[in-house]
Amino acid sequence: MLKRHVQNATGQITKRSRIPRGDFMMETEKAPQEVEVIKTKKLPKKFKKRTAFMLLFLTLAISVGTGYALGHFYFWNDIDMKRVNEQLAYYKEEVRKDPSNLQNRIVLGYTYYLKGDHDEAIRQFDYVLEQDKNYYDAHYNLGLVFIDEERYSEALIELEKAVKIAPRDFKGHVQMGIAYRGLKEYDKATKSLEQANKLAPTNSDIIYQIGMVAEAQGDFENAIAIYKDALSFDPLYKDALNALDRLKDKDTKAKGE
Repeated sequence: MLKRHVQNATGQITKRSRIPRGDFMMETEKAPQEVEVIKTKKLPKKFKKRTAFMLLFLTLAISVGTGYALGHFYFWNDIDMKRVNEQLAYYKEEVRKDPSNLQNRIVLGYTYYLKGDHDEAIRQFDYVLEQDKNYYDAHYNLGLVFIDEERYSEALIELEKAVKIAPRDFKGHVQMGIAYRGLKEYDKATKSLEQANKLAPTNSDIIYQIGMVAEAQGDFENAIAIYKDALSFDPLYKDALNALDRLKDKDTKAKGE
């Protein structure tokens, strides 16, 4: 039975900042819900340093995010595609000029991922791993791509490697929980998510994902309680609000009312 509430090591739930959704960097802590649209008449032929920095920040900070809601993309509502296209053009050129720069390839691969070009994203991440088999960002991002394609077993292979490289980075554990849920291995999903919660005990996205496991098992009453927990930390958390709306009729039917 899934625990009704998500608790930290002391048995309490506390407030937290929002997890980046689908970011590929280990140290990214926060992702904006919206990105301001900057209107330009035409794409410049060459980016200045400031523009390059802004584009890099976009990639480091965006979320699948929800953008990325830890396994589901709502990217189209949050990010201006024009800027993503500009970013793609910029990093393609950067990789052409310096093919050995692995971080640029990670950014390029992730941008292809945002564009929906999974094959090209995988190609970039695979190239990085050919150069460095322990490159965390490549394993983590391959896991994201495979989850999006519902290739959960393959995702777990990559995410297990990512977790082995960086065991205290909670995001890898969260993604493993999502992959296990996709395989209907609910006990393992819960275990991975509880480990993530120990590492980031005030994260409402982790709470939401545990609610998703309860919902997948048909435990609607427990799922509703968990989604409400997530909302107690972030009252505007859209995914949890949608989940409660989705479950209000199911819970009533399950109780036979």
